[in-house]
Amino acid sequence: MKPKSSVNRPPTPDVVENLPEREPTFQELINIKFIETGEKERLMELLRERLVDCGWKDEMKALCRAFVKKKGRDNVTVDELVHVITPKGRASVPDSVKAELLQRIRTFLVSAAL
Repeated sequence: MKPKSSVNRPPTPDVVENLPEREPTFQELINIKFIETGEKERLMELLRERLVDCGWKDEMKALCRAFVKKKGRDNVTVDELVHVITPKGRASVPDSVKAELLQRIRTFLVSAAL
């Protein structure tokens, strides 16, 4: 089975060997720079903190509990739960959190000269 590529890490050497030789895309270069500098991990930690602070995490827990209670614990799979909750979770991230992260990303890109 061919390994899946992920936006969370650069391609592994075995994946690169299977691809035709090419220059990395701008998006791949940015992703690699974010990972290599540790900025991606810092941004993820900031996001976690902001989502806890604004109550988003508790809201998602409540949605999960309500869904499981409605369907019955033995009738819910993790995949089904993720499928139902993920769009709601993404849509409910406060605009202020999105704006703060976007500004941090822009600042990083300017400082990294990308």
